[in-house]
This record gives sequence, C-alpha cells and structure tokens, in this order.
Amino acid sequence: MHAVRLHTFGPAENLRYETVADPVPGTGQVRIAVEAAGVHLIDTAFRRGTPGPYPLPELPTVPGREVAGTVDRVGADVEPAWLGKRVVAHLGMVPGGYAELAVTEVARLHEIPAHLDSAEAVAMIGTGRTALGVLMFTELGPDSVVMVTAAAGGIGTLLVQFAKNAGATVIGLAGGPAKVALVQRNGADLAVDYLRPGWANEVGARLGDRRATVLFDSVGGEIARAAIDLVGKGGQRLIFGMSGQGTEPTLPEEELAARGITSELVVGPELLQRAGGDFRALEVRALADAAAGRLRPAVQRFPLADAAGAHRALETRGTTGKVVLVP
Repeated sequence: MHAVRLHTFGPAENLRYETVADPVPGTGQVRIAVEAAGVHLIDTAFRRGTPGPYPLPELPTVPGREVAGTVDRVGADVEPAWLGKRVVAHLGMVPGGYAELAVTEVARLHEIPAHLDSAEAVAMIGTGRTALGVLMFTELGPDSVVMVTAAAGGIGTLLVQFAKNAGATVIGLAGGPAKVALVQRNGADLAVDYLRPGWANEVGARLGDRRATVLFDSVGGEIARAAIDLVGKGGQRLIFGMSGQGTEPTLPEEELAARGITSELVVGPELLQRAGGDFRALEVRALADAAAGRLRPAVQRFPLADAAGAHRALETRGTTGKVVLVP
C-alpha cells in the first residue's frame, strides 16, 4: 500500500509518500480501506518534533488519527458482519491514518450514516466531537451574543451553526475576504475580517449597547486581546487553540476579574473530564447531528500524496474547514 511516513522531525517536506507493507489486523481489530484521513493541527506539531501535552511518536511513523472507509479485513474475535461496512474511527494516540489501509480496534468503529460521505464522517469524528465538547462548557440561547475566532475553520464552522440553531446572535471572525464570505454563507449575523485595521471598532459599533457573552477562541494573541474587549461582564472566553497567532494575550487576572470575565481552557484533560471520560458519546452525537442536517461540516480535501502541501496550508492558515487527505 501507499502511506505517508515521517522519518525525521522537521518541515513539511519530511513527509514522504512511500510504498510500505500492508498492515494486518490483530485480535479484536479490523482493517479499513481508507477513503478519507483527517489532518489535525497537532499533526503538524508532531511532525516538527514540538514538545506538547502528548508524547512525540517514535520514528519512522505514519501520522494521522482519524480515518473513514470500508472494512476489508477482520482479525480474530471480530464478527465477520463488519466486512464491507462503511465505517469511521478515531484511532486515539495510535498513528497510522495517512495511508491507503489502516488498522484499529473494532470497539472504535462507527458505521457511517447513509447521507454522509467519508470526508464528512472524518470531520465529525474528530472536529465534530471537539466542537460538541467545547459547547459543554457554556449554555447558549436567544439572549447569547457569541463571537467565534477562526470561524471559517473546522471547529469554528460548527460552533457558528450550533449557536445559530440555539437562537444566538453570532459574530464570526476570519482572516481574509474569502474566509469572511464562507462565514457569511454559514449563517453568522456578522462576519468580520480580523486582518483589517479597526475590525474591533466595527464589531463594537454593530453591537451598540450589547456585548459578547461568549468568546470561542482558537487563535489567541492580539486578535483574542481585541476580542476580549468586546466581551461584557459575566462573559466567558473558552480557549481551544492558539493557531499561529502567538502566545496567550497578557491580560492580568485581576483585570479579567474586575470585568467579570472568565477565561478557561476547554480542550485536552479539561474536555475529557467534562465529558466524563467518554469521547465516544460525543462521536455518536456528532455523527447523528451531521446525519440529521443539524450540523454541516466544511471539508477541504488534499490528495494523500500531497500531505506535505496540506500541512503547509494548515500551518499558514491557508485552509478552510476540516483538512482531509484522500488516497
């Protein structure tokens, strides 16, 4: 089979499209003929060798933790009925997704709903479950004023949709006219280009006497600092990333407290604890919401052979929606 392997930590060019041996499922495992493999920002950190909350993989490795496709082989103690089923799975911290064939435990499988394609299913199994997990940290309704940074991204797209479904007023922030247009089409009440000078004044003028009640932030840096100034007393800043915009804004805790604003990290161990240690329940709900049309994932596809290009685009904020590799 073909797979993308990393032999040395470093730039995107270190990802090599190679021919490797077909994997064989072990006891309790299945093999999936991959039709779509998810790419996550954390994959780029692993590729660079950047230390983080998770251990770096042993090299060489095949990156990727989210796959969808068709079961083409089953291991011992697995029901033969799985053969031929369209499935999606989050592989956990085990790599192997950037490949034409991937192996995982049968307990991780979900059947793909009939109205979803493989790329959409991959988006929901990872990005969708994270979005629903982030939403567990707040309650949204008609009185909510929601601001979303990186609103054209995979998670941002779903947060905008969920907030609109809840009746909230939604402000979507994105970088550049093309992304702003996507946010508008996604239903945001106001879509703003945060690369333009004075964008925060524009938002403030549109809000009038109102202020944001919830800031969903995956950007950080000066953009988040400006957005916090638009959050009212009793508001929340829910942090689920710092994608290329610098470090945490230096806003003293005393100032946040004086404004009555809480700021909370809502990914990693915090999300797992809030979910009661059960990410699978979030995966089931995410797939069901997509199948019912309540949430519509945005997907940007790259050929598997161009995994390096996908990484470069993701790192330079040149993507929209969930990035997916297609063999």
